[in-house]
Amino acid sequence: MTSSVLGRGLRQPDQRSCGAACLVAARMVVDPDYAELVNDGRHPVTGLTLPGTPAERFGDETLAMHRRVTGLVDVQGALQLPWPRVVGTPPWAVARQLSATSGPGLPAVDHDVHVTLGDLGGWYDRVLAAVTDGRPVPLYVGDRWLPRHVVLAVGGNPRDLRVHDPARGAVVAVPRRSFETRRLPFGRWTRPWFVVLPESTG
Repeated sequence: MTSSVLGRGLRQPDQRSCGAACLVAARMVVDPDYAELVNDGRHPVTGLTLPGTPAERFGDETLAMHRRVTGLVDVQGALQLPWPRVVGTPPWAVARQLSATSGPGLPAVDHDVHVTLGDLGGWYDRVLAAVTDGRPVPLYVGDRWLPRHVVLAVGGNPRDLRVHDPARGAVVAVPRRSFETRRLPFGRWTRPWFVVLPESTG
């Protein structure tokens, strides 16, 4: 279901918007009506329509999301420290946005940013618990020096996670072993740095 909701070709529209693309994808996963708006161009409840192809709509929604989460006011109307979009999306802005994201049977819950130090198997289990409950989890990944990219865990099992990579526009398998050994399959970005988890699984 998740793979079909996100489909193929739903890519980030530029090199800086991977975090925002993950937030749009997360909303699509938890809110089927919003997913229909992005995929089909029409919201089934409100009747709102959006022009373009699914990829174009996803790109437009991502750019709008990027402006919102890096601006002066967050999704709940509270002031936040602005952030230069040229350097991406900070994890605390992702946590704020997810804390206001809800869907049928999934009320909004607070999210927190965690540095993935120590037992990576334990962090894998926390991510798995969240996605099993229907809550997508952004993962900040990078090289040994810095986080460079954001991907979104959307499902999984004890053997591997299903992760939407907005750079590829596809859901890929991430084996537990590759997570535990810092050999993630995202090109040069092989190490998990941060996870953004709902409080109940943090």
